[in-house]
Amino acid sequence: MTDRLLPDAEGLSRAADLLRAGRLVAFGTETVYGLGADATDPMAVARIFEAKNRPHFNPLISHFASADAAFRHVVETPQARLLADRFWPGPLTLVLPRRADGAICDLTAAGLQTAAVRVPAQDMALALLRAVNRPVAAPSANPSGGVSPSDADHVMDGLNGRIDAILDTGPCAVGVESTILDLSGDTPRLLRPGGVTAEEIEAVIGSVIRPVPGTQPDPADAPIIAPGMLTSHYAPGLPVRLDARSVEPDEALLAFGEPLPGAKVMWNLSESGRLDEAASRLFAGLRYLDREGTRMGCQRIAVQPVPGEGLGLAIRDRLGRAAAPRPALQERDVA
Repeated sequence: MTDRLLPDAEGLSRAADLLRAGRLVAFGTETVYGLGADATDPMAVARIFEAKNRPHFNPLISHFASADAAFRHVVETPQARLLADRFWPGPLTLVLPRRADGAICDLTAAGLQTAAVRVPAQDMALALLRAVNRPVAAPSANPSGGVSPSDADHVMDGLNGRIDAILDTGPCAVGVESTILDLSGDTPRLLRPGGVTAEEIEAVIGSVIRPVPGTQPDPADAPIIAPGMLTSHYAPGLPVRLDARSVEPDEALLAFGEPLPGAKVMWNLSESGRLDEAASRLFAGLRYLDREGTRMGCQRIAVQPVPGEGLGLAIRDRLGRAAAPRPALQERDVA
């Protein structure tokens, strides 16, 4: 069963303890209820995808108690600071390059070189974020594809028994998701309309590229950063061969379960065959095999079969993108 915590000192303390322990806690913001997990802990973040039955590892928004806290993990640009000073706390999410010394994990960022960050305008949410003192990843607290929840009853209807607790802070004031603005390129790009209008943003930083009507991602399933949808993405330097039943002499091995024999270098996603563990280790494994496999003269990465149910769908999606033809090397690194 999912605990329903009161918005008092005891409930706040319990919610913060659970988040620091890698568990899932839904909490209200001014927009909608978010399903929170420690954004620095890949196992905790994997539980978000599992609880929501989220079919892809889309990037998640990391929440902070202040702009200064957020800018310790992403690059602070002049435009970002202007917008933070004007709209934070508030319903605006900024997509910025990740700092090399930041702690947001690869799974939260879906392997991209950018991260989505915001400071919510809800007193109890801010108190919780201060108590946790870590980035908290929090997509909408509903099963994937469902209607975003604007009160604790909505969360309980969709996720009761699948998450550890709900910090019940009452109905959300805004009730629609935050605006998402990509500041990682040369020109600001509006990825999702939301609680802050494009006109309000342009009054601060000038013109932004707006999405063509009918082409933006469905906000009910939380934000999707457009470059993550490239056919070839999340790709290491070494080519990737999927569903390997044997390992060639010039291949590194991304194993799942009992590893195939003969690999020069190997990374096991999960020796016990757990999909949540495999999800949490996927991006780190690709990076490791790319680096160590190249060092040891490997020409490819062979990937053992991963089941196609549950989180396996997301894992196979990302591996399929990593193995796809690569029309241009630079496309893989643009976020």
